[in-house]
Amino acid sequence: MSILRLENISRQFRTEPLWQDVTLTVEPGERLGILGSNGSGKTTLLRVMAGVEPVDRGRRSVASGVRVGYLPQSPTFASELSVLDALYHSQSEAIDLLRAHEEACRRLSKGDPEGRFAAEVSELAGRLEALGAWDLHTRARTILTRLGLPDMEARVGSLSVGQRKRVALAEALISEPDLLLLDEPTNHLDTAAIDWLEGYLRHFAGALVMITHDRYFLDRVTRRILEVEQGCVQLHEGNYASYLQEKDHQEKLRAASAEKRSNLLRREMEWLKRGPRARATKQKARQERILAMLEQGPRSTRGELALEQAGTASRLGRKGLLLHGLSKSYEGRPLLREFTLELQGGDRIGLVGPNGCGKTTLLDLVAGRVEPDQGWVEMGPTVVPGYYAQRSGDLPEETRAVDYVREVAEVLTRPDGSRITAESLMENFLFPRSMQHTPIHRLSGGERRRLELLRVLLGAPNLLLLDEPTNDLDLPTLVRLEAWLDDFPGILVVVSHDRYFLDRTVDRLFHFGVGGPSEFPGDYETLRQTLAEEERPPTPPRVRAPAPSPGAPSRDRRLSYKETRELQALEQEIERGDQRRLVLEQALAAPSSDAERLHSMYCELEGLQVRLAQALDRWAELAARAENG
Repeated sequence: MSILRLENISRQFRTEPLWQDVTLTVEPGERLGILGSNGSGKTTLLRVMAGVEPVDRGRRSVASGVRVGYLPQSPTFASELSVLDALYHSQSEAIDLLRAHEEACRRLSKGDPEGRFAAEVSELAGRLEALGAWDLHTRARTILTRLGLPDMEARVGSLSVGQRKRVALAEALISEPDLLLLDEPTNHLDTAAIDWLEGYLRHFAGALVMITHDRYFLDRVTRRILEVEQGCVQLHEGNYASYLQEKDHQEKLRAASAEKRSNLLRREMEWLKRGPRARATKQKARQERILAMLEQGPRSTRGELALEQAGTASRLGRKGLLLHGLSKSYEGRPLLREFTLELQGGDRIGLVGPNGCGKTTLLDLVAGRVEPDQGWVEMGPTVVPGYYAQRSGDLPEETRAVDYVREVAEVLTRPDGSRITAESLMENFLFPRSMQHTPIHRLSGGERRRLELLRVLLGAPNLLLLDEPTNDLDLPTLVRLEAWLDDFPGILVVVSHDRYFLDRTVDRLFHFGVGGPSEFPGDYETLRQTLAEEERPPTPPRVRAPAPSPGAPSRDRRLSYKETRELQALEQEIERGDQRRLVLEQALAAPSSDAERLHSMYCELEGLQVRLAQALDRWAELAARAENG
C-alpha cells in the first residue's frame, strides 16, 4: 500500500511549465533520490510532496495516519527560540509532551511551595511513560551532538545559516516520521556529520525522498532515482551508479539514432540534388519526409552545460603562490600557526576538516580579504586569482544578468582562436536569451550561484579558489565543472565536504586538526579511516602469535583482551543502567509532593539516558566484531 501518491500533477513557473502530468507513488521503505539542474523544479516537487506548495493541476494524497517530516532547503525559525525549543516546535504528541515536561521541570527547579508543579511533572511523566517517549529527549541531544550543535540552549537567532539548517535536520530526524523528505541534507555538514547521517538514513525505518548533490551519499542511500529535466520526469531503478549506467546506454542509443538520421538526411539531400526527371517519382512524399526530419531535429541539449567554452586560464609563470608563516586567530582561538606552503602550476589541493577550523579563513587570506596576524602571502607576477566564495556576494540586484557578465568580458577568445559573445556563453551556462535580461534579484539561489561561477571563470584565472562549490550548484553543473577542471593548468585550492568532488578534482589533502592544517598522504576515504582509528580508545599491544597455517581464517578483527573485558563490563553497565532507569521512571510517574526529590531524580535520569546511549553504541560495535571474529 502506498503512503503517498501524486496523480497527474502539473506546476508552472513564470510562463514556462516546470513539469506536467507527473504521477508518482511512494511505498513504505522507499529510498528515492531526485536529480535535475537548478530551476528544473526539484525543490518545488519536494514541497508539493510535503504539502507546503499547491499544484496547478492534479492531486496529492497521503495515506491515513502517515506522519511526514520535511527539511526545506532554507529553513526558518523564530530567532528567540533556543535550539531545543526549535526541535520541540513540531506538533508531534510525544514532542509536545516532552516540551511541556521540560517547562514543568524548569518551573519546579525554581521552587514549588504548593506542590502544584511537582504534580504536573508527575502527571506528564506518566503520560510520557505510557507513550514510550522517554528516549526522545536523549535522541534529540544525541542527534544534535552528532550534527555539531552541542550548545542546545543557544538562541537560534545567534546561529549561522548552516547551523540553522542542522537544527532543522535534527528536527526532521527526531520525530521519526513515516515519510522523510530532505532537501540538500548534506549542505553545511562536515565530513564526520555526513558519514554519521549516511549511516543513520541507511537504517532509517521509514520511507525517504531526498534531493542531494553528494554523489557518494546518493549512491549509498538511494535505491531509485527520479530525474527532473526540461519539463519531464523519468524514474530509474537502482542507485546513482545504476542511473549513470542507464544514462550512458540511453546516450549511446541517441547517438546511434542521430547518426542514422544524419545518413537518411544525406541520402535525401543527394536525391533532391538530382534533376527533376530523376526525382519525379513520389517527389512530394519524399520532400515532406525531409521537412519532417528537419523539423524534428536532434534531441535538444539546451539543458547541458558547456563549460569547455569558458575560455582558458591565463599563462602562469615559474613563480606561483607562496604562503609564508601564516598565523591567524579569532577571539583568542588560533586557526593557523606559522603555516607555510608553496604551490606551482598544476598543483591541486583540498582543504578538509570540521566546520569552523579555519579552511575558509585560509582562502580569505590567500584572496586578500583578511589580513594575517603574522606572515605573508606572495603571488608571482603572472598569477590571476579567481575566488568562488562559499557565501554569495553582494550582487547588484537591479543589474541585468547579461550586463553583470559583460562587466568582465563582452567577447571571449576560445583556446582554438574562435570568439564567443557573452550572450552565447550565457546560453551554454543554461541562461537562455529570454532570461539574460532578467534583473539579478529575480534569479533563484542556484541561478545566482551559477552566474557567479561564470563570472569567475570569465576572468581566466590561473589560481582558482573554490569554497564549498557543491553547496549550491546542481549535479549537471558539477559534472561539467569537474571535466573543465581536468584540463585546468593552473593552481587549484578547494574547500569541500563533498567526498566525490574531492576525490575527483584534487591530488593532495590538507587536514585541519588540533594543531592546524597538515598534509595527508592519501585520498579522503583513507583519511576518514585513519581519523576513525585515532578516535578509538587505545588497546594494549598484542602478544605475537604463531604464524597461521595456510587457509586459516584471519584473526585481525578479533577483540583484544582489553576489549573483551570492556564488552563484558558494558553489558553489566547497561543492565544496571536499565534497572535504574526503570526505577527512576516509575518514581517520577508516581504522585509526589517532594519537589526537590523529583527534580533530583529528573536530572539523574537525563544524565543516565545519555550515558546509556553512548554505552549501547560502543557495545554494538564490540559485539559485532566479536560475532564476526
